[in-house]
Amino acid sequence: MRNALKQAASALKADQVPFALAGSYALWVYGAPEGNHDVDMAVAEADVEGAVSALSTAGFEIERPAEDWLFKAHHEGAMVDVLHRLVGVPVEHDLLDRAEEYDVLGLRVPVLPPTEVIITKMLSMTEHYCDFGALLPDVRAVRERLDWARIRRDTAEHPFAAAFLYLLDRLEIAPAAS
Repeated sequence: MRNALKQAASALKADQVPFALAGSYALWVYGAPEGNHDVDMAVAEADVEGAVSALSTAGFEIERPAEDWLFKAHHEGAMVDVLHRLVGVPVEHDLLDRAEEYDVLGLRVPVLPPTEVIITKMLSMTEHYCDFGALLPDVRAVRERLDWARIRRDTAEHPFAAAFLYLLDRLEIAPAAS
């Protein structure tokens, strides 16, 4: 997956497609455990076809699943999910502009801030997928970098996120709500 991350980032940069590392690998950059399923990258909805072209030219096999919020790019057995909507909200350039540049595997890569990633992960929990155990190590690892007031505000109406915040409060991982 690391090679797929590097190859995808290189291809998008070369073709000047704005993007940011997202998901578990973004959190990994900030110190969370390394993801083991796929690499997530975010692109603006307006740039999807440019991203498809850049990755296809770089040798990725493109898959367009039924879900209309991403496409998948396969490279040497690894998968990159290219997200253009996050929990139903189109990715816009202003989100990508908030990404911070980091050296990732020897390459300068824009990485979504951890608060953005955690909010997205919390809002994507549903009765069909609600794995607090998978998210807990990530939050614990990046807790000092999170804007807890924003997380509480932006997830307040989501019952699964509220339940996860309750757990984080009880475990004393999140600072007390003010």
